[in-house]
Amino acid sequence: MTRLAILAGSGQLPVSLVNAFPDAMKIAFEGIPTDIDPDDVFKFEHLGTLFESLHANGIERLVMAGAMSRPSLDPALFDEGMATIAPRLLASMAGGDDGLLREIIQIFEEQGFKVAGAHSLLPDLTADEGQLTSGDLTEAAQADIKRADSILGSMSPVDVGQAVVVEGGVCLGIETIQGTDALLGFVATTAKHLRRGSGVLVKRPKVGQDLRVDMPTIGPETIKNAKHAGLSVIVISPGSVLLLDREALIAAAEEAEILLLARRHA
Repeated sequence: MTRLAILAGSGQLPVSLVNAFPDAMKIAFEGIPTDIDPDDVFKFEHLGTLFESLHANGIERLVMAGAMSRPSLDPALFDEGMATIAPRLLASMAGGDDGLLREIIQIFEEQGFKVAGAHSLLPDLTADEGQLTSGDLTEAAQADIKRADSILGSMSPVDVGQAVVVEGGVCLGIETIQGTDALLGFVATTAKHLRRGSGVLVKRPKVGQDLRVDMPTIGPETIKNAKHAGLSVIVISPGSVLLLDREALIAAAEEAEILLLARRHA
């Protein structure tokens, strides 16, 4: 079996991977918090050195896991390898996350590494199609899901976000680079006279998104924030949204009386 490297950001996902693959090489990056104990820490400006280290340690397969913010790169610190690929990365950083991540995957593959998705290593991280919690899906909620899917479909070509909240046919917010928790926080502050009951959060990959990195993710904190935002339904795509701390997530949704549904695009 080829040795695995885990390129870790923040959150529970890198921890779950380390627990499942204790022999993996664990890599962290300066300025990016992580809950794992890394074998080595690299600057983003030293990707050439990272490639050399991975090859020296017999790594052929790697997974990128956890949240990572876009770094502020200092060209004065570029090593030789980074100086070669920097123009490509900087050009990609001018666009959306999906384009940038595709470029990063391609660069690692050109270096001879196979990039795996966390869901392919831990299949239980995603949900099969169906209802994950108790509750009934109302006609109003079904209409809101259809409306949300229409909005998400229009967002995909411009590479904006992966989630939207709709209530009574009205869009209360879309996810941008700040993430889903920020979206839900924004919805929670919506004036009462603009609300129309209890809304739905729909979270899905962008059309054509490479799911090996930056797969949409929800966790117990998502449930907490959705409850605070006055939502009653969360819809995710089956097989392509990560469920962090699955048991705690489902228990939290049941307690909050939020219907959690894995359902394909309406």
